[in-house]
Order: sequence, then structure tokens, then C-alpha cells
Amino acid sequence: MSRRSKPERRIPSADPIYNSVDVSKFINRVMRRGKKSLAEKIFYLTITKIEERTGEKGLEIFQKALTNATPLLEVKARRIGGSTYQVPIDVKPDRGFALASSWIIAAAKNRGGKSFVEKLTNELIDASNGNGAACKKREDTHRMAEANKAFAHYRY
Repeated sequence: MSRRSKPERRIPSADPIYNSVDVSKFINRVMRRGKKSLAEKIFYLTITKIEERTGEKGLEIFQKALTNATPLLEVKARRIGGSTYQVPIDVKPDRGFALASSWIIAAAKNRGGKSFVEKLTNELIDASNGNGAACKKREDTHRMAEANKAFAHYRY
């Protein structure tokens, strides 16, 4: 990789139905082995099931779930003077979105249920209500950062 300049960030094109870049990023995270049409079908079925169950707009529930699962702080290992410290750092918005979406997808995979659509639907509804495995992961990350607040001066 070149040391002179950072590569420009590639932003995926917005999805055709909701015209949202966040939705297309999430679909890309759901995708396995390059099967994008299958990932899109899973996501759109999930949104329709959310609308049927809650009676609210599915995209709003999705956005709320991502907001509730997005961490504000995380810890990063820094080696200083022969010992390793867990230093709390602020999370940038892009990294926060990436963490939240991967946590939601991982939590949905570990859930019990019949199909991935059902699992993802339940996880998104739980995350939008503020409970669920993805929100628990966020709380654990914040708790770890709070516990290591004493090492914040090692941040650079």
C-alpha cells in the first residue's frame, strides 16, 4: 500500500427500493459467496415481515436497530513499555455502522429459528427495542471502555 496518500473510500450505490446507501451496505454484509440477489431477497423479506409484525415502517425499525447497536467507544490494544494496555478510543461513524451491522448479522445467525429471514427479523425488532444480543454486545464494549478509562492518556 502506498504511504503517500490514503485510497479514496468507495461508497456503494444506493439500493433500488429504498434508495439508501445504508441498506445497500447492510445487504453487502449479509451477502455470502457473491450471491447478492439472494441477500437482497433475504433483506427485503425481513423488512416486510417487520412491517407485518410491528405495524410500523420497516426501514425506520432497521435504522433504529442500527442506532441502538452502534457503539460510541471501543478498546484498542496498545503496547507501551513492554506491557499491553486496552486503551479506549472513540468510534468513527463508518466503523460504528460496520460493527453494528456485523453484530446484528452474527447475533441473528446464532439465534434459534427456522430461516435466516425469521432470525434477522427477530434480531432487528429486538435491537430496535434496545434488547437483543447486538445491543448486549454494545453494552459490553462500552463497559470495557469505561473500565479502562484510566489508560485513555495513552491514546494517540
